[in-house]
Amino acid sequence: MKTSRKLLASGISEAEAIDRAKLGDIYCFEQLYGFHKRRVYSLCLRMVGDVEVAEDLTQEAFLLLFRKIVSFRGDSAFSTWLYRLTVNVVLMHVRKKGLSLVSLDDPQDLGDQEGPRKEIASHDGRLVGAIDRVILDRAIKSLAPGYRIILVLHDVEGYEHNEIAEMLGFSVGNSKSQLHKARTRLRTMLNITRAENLRHKAPRKLKALPEVNLRSASAAAGAAA
Repeated sequence: MKTSRKLLASGISEAEAIDRAKLGDIYCFEQLYGFHKRRVYSLCLRMVGDVEVAEDLTQEAFLLLFRKIVSFRGDSAFSTWLYRLTVNVVLMHVRKKGLSLVSLDDPQDLGDQEGPRKEIASHDGRLVGAIDRVILDRAIKSLAPGYRIILVLHDVEGYEHNEIAEMLGFSVGNSKSQLHKARTRLRTMLNITRAENLRHKAPRKLKALPEVNLRSASAAAGAAA
């Protein structure tokens, strides 16, 4: 059993707060909420791409936590358990809205084929650390729901393809294919954004000044005199 040693705002450990919350201690549950709410909200926002929906889903996740916390056994870190619970809340929302988690142009199963397809699930270092965070977050929000969710689950939250496949209800091969397409589309959007930014930052050419006819100007000046 993994025992958390984190201290909450009240000075008690997270493990102690969890034990007390299981017994119905509202104060300790509020401490857990205060400690984890930003991380849960951030996860919801990345997955749904909508501030208001993310706020609602954050509340739903903690309401579910309040009902389910007695079932937490400590086999994993509490944060891991809570974030998986949050992912399930988001996925239930997506399914209720009838949003597709699978692109229609994706093959339904790639299996464990050998060859270039094995590279689909490899870590993409080009998307890590080199891009402005705000631009990246905006690009992720603009992805289709299925692509966005798989990208967040794999590249941001660190879930393996077998875990994602189990959560979303399709094959490991399809998870790999979706991630590959999500990364491709994300990279395309980021390249477009970069190109637009460079175009806006490029120095503008000065407008050419009209040529001055010195003779006409001198004649006009003489006439005026």
